Amino acid sequence: MQIGFIGLGLMGRPMALHLARAGHALHLWARRAASLEPFREVAATVHPSPAEVARQAEVVFTMVADAPDVREVVLGEQGLASGGRPGLIIVDMSTIAPQAAREIAAALAAQGVEFLDAPVSGGEVGAINATLTIMVGGKPEVFEKVKPLFEKLGKSVTLIGEHGAGQVAKACNQILTGVGVMAVAEAFNFAAKSGVNVAKVREALLGGFAYSRILEHHGQRMIERNFKPGFKAWMHQKDLRIVMEEAHRLGLMLPAAAATAQLFNALVGSGLGEEDSIAALKLLEKLSSHA
Repeated sequence: MQIGFIGLGLMGRPMALHLARAGHALHLWARRAASLEPFREVAATVHPSPAEVARQAEVVFTMVADAPDVREVVLGEQGLASGGRPGLIIVDMSTIAPQAAREIAAALAAQGVEFLDAPVSGGEVGAINATLTIMVGGKPEVFEKVKPLFEKLGKSVTLIGEHGAGQVAKACNQILTGVGVMAVAEAFNFAAKSGVNVAKVREALLGGFAYSRILEHHGQRMIERNFKPGFKAWMHQKDLRIVMEEAHRLGLMLPAAAATAQLFNALVGSGLGEEDSIAALKLLEKLSSHA
């Protein structure tokens, strides 16, 4: 297929390369020339604008930071919509507010362009290994057309519901992972301040009801002091902002998510935003350093 891809960063770059290695022809646009370097050895054509990518592709994927970026790339001047034609499918794999996804879908539908919101979980490692969890909102028939492409990127692909439903599922994911990271960091800091071997505590907890993938994978990285970003703290902060804005809109109380969102605000405010979200451990250590 002729596949467009915009957003060739930490996540998007390996995802686009998977599609190229699967035999699809890529059509690319990027703000920075450096983002295009890894694509010199694959079947890829670089275009001067998102609009031109849309003119050449059957399906276009976007993987950018937040809703304003998606709107600019899709609906802005020389955006995908301006080069789109009826039948084009735009798949946004960024994490944005559910309402923003619905609004973008409605704007595209007015000109016959299809849209799926398809945020992912799994971080850079999942993108590199094509083991992402992909949560999709949109029409079932459009989902079925794109599903073979999703299967080149992830191991779990689920159509959640209508437009915006994928983003709702991702918000739920970010509640669980954000609170989970903070819980593991709290437990490890508690163990360390108590003078107990943290690795042994983790080993014991993995055998009981406290087991989680966060305890297993992120817990090991915390013990190794490996804070290299697979998912940057500022991104988790942004995602929890989306969660709290949606909670406010819906009139919902999310006490654990709210406390975690504040901790991520502190994490970014303390200069750790570019590190992995597990740098939450560093924040707790700093705050309890007087003990």
